[in-house]
Amino acid sequence: MKAVVWHGTHDVRVEAVPDPRIEEPTDAVIRVTTSGICGSDLHLYEVLTPFMTEGDVLGHEPMGVVEEVGAEVTTIRPGDRVVIPFNISCGHCPTCDRQLYSQCETTQVREFDKGAALFGYTKLYGQVPGGQAEYLRVPQAHFGPIKVPEGPGDERFVYLSDVLPTAWQAVDYADVPPEGTVAVFGLGPIGQMCCRIAAHRGARAVIGIDLVAERLQLAQKYGVEVIDLRTTDDVAAAVRDRTDGRGADSVIDAVGMEAHGDPIGKVAHRLTGLLPAPVAEKITEKAGIDRLAALHTAIDAVARGGTISISGVYGGIVDPMPMMQMFDKQISLRMGQANVRRWVDVILPLLGDDDPLGVEDLATHRLPLDRAPEGYEAFQHKRDGAVKVLLTP
Repeated sequence: MKAVVWHGTHDVRVEAVPDPRIEEPTDAVIRVTTSGICGSDLHLYEVLTPFMTEGDVLGHEPMGVVEEVGAEVTTIRPGDRVVIPFNISCGHCPTCDRQLYSQCETTQVREFDKGAALFGYTKLYGQVPGGQAEYLRVPQAHFGPIKVPEGPGDERFVYLSDVLPTAWQAVDYADVPPEGTVAVFGLGPIGQMCCRIAAHRGARAVIGIDLVAERLQLAQKYGVEVIDLRTTDDVAAAVRDRTDGRGADSVIDAVGMEAHGDPIGKVAHRLTGLLPAPVAEKITEKAGIDRLAALHTAIDAVARGGTISISGVYGGIVDPMPMMQMFDKQISLRMGQANVRRWVDVILPLLGDDDPLGVEDLATHRLPLDRAPEGYEAFQHKRDGAVKVLLTP
């Protein structure tokens, strides 16, 4: 089959790889019909390369049709249309019983002291072949796959794999008070949906912060007040100006380690990427530093007693944090990989014909799998108005 294969920094290729097969009785194999390129995939494209191995198959946002199931898989059958959550969880261990599916003890990658295994995401998370491919082996298929109805296009459901649950959890963790205000840093796919979900759940005002014109325009379409980083010197002050001087009740950091405006973190990332892989891996594990511009600004912009929810991925070990300011402002901080299956039952009814979250206008680029390298490059550089890229095998 064909798949998107990692070969190095800024080097992904579409190549022939072995077809997946049933290896465990809890496995399934699906024929992929759509797979997204995620902002987290860009970390593998540039930042987290020390933990990648040439030949890794990328992608963790797939959906498709079941081709084959193992002997212990009874909840789905061949022909079913399914979305595959990006985290691989068993559904019955102690952490899964608490709906902390991203911490599943059955698939936990203990070698690197990490949580549940993920599709297509470095050896830190199990090095499981990903879903930017024609076919995908799905471990723990007795629990993970989400059955969706026939009829509507894939754009209606594919975001259940990651984007929608991640955004829903980010808003839930932000603890926006009734009629409260929320500021969302980063208006990529996750940030866009955070804005729409926050408004849907009753936020009085949603403020979106970014520097890409197309992203700002898309957010405005859904009633978001926007702050353009290109023309704003003091973002926290701009947020306070729009919230009676207090700051936002809740702030969502949907940027993570790719934040602009942090030259120290940017240089550290690039220098680490130039080192031999074993050396770079150890430095990242023991002395990693992130670009923290977005998070530090979020701490400045949140109201006293407010909550910051982090959905953007960070990877640093020695990140400097303004603890005095955080303590003095009595900030609550919540974060973590999305527990996908926890949120599916509440999100799925919103994917009906009225489409209140506007899922069908999120994808700006839909490309055949063969053009995946072009999609990665456009998404990384925000070219041609790229907000979300979907691949079709």
